[in-house]
Amino acid sequence: MGGILYLIGLICAIWVIYDVWVVNKSMDETTKVLWTILAVIANFLTAIIYYFIHKKRAV
Repeated sequence: MGGILYLIGLICAIWVIYDVWVVNKSMDETTKVLWTILAVIANFLTAIIYYFIHKKRAV
């Protein structure tokens, strides 16, 4: 069970980091670094917060 949670957390972190650095070109460097650090530390929570703050606003 722990391996599955680790894998999901890793996927969440990779998604946030990819979206911040590749997709979201308008975001400034400081904000990108902050989101990256948060994605590495708290991957599930960061993915949820990032989705509701940045992705919902873009749609």
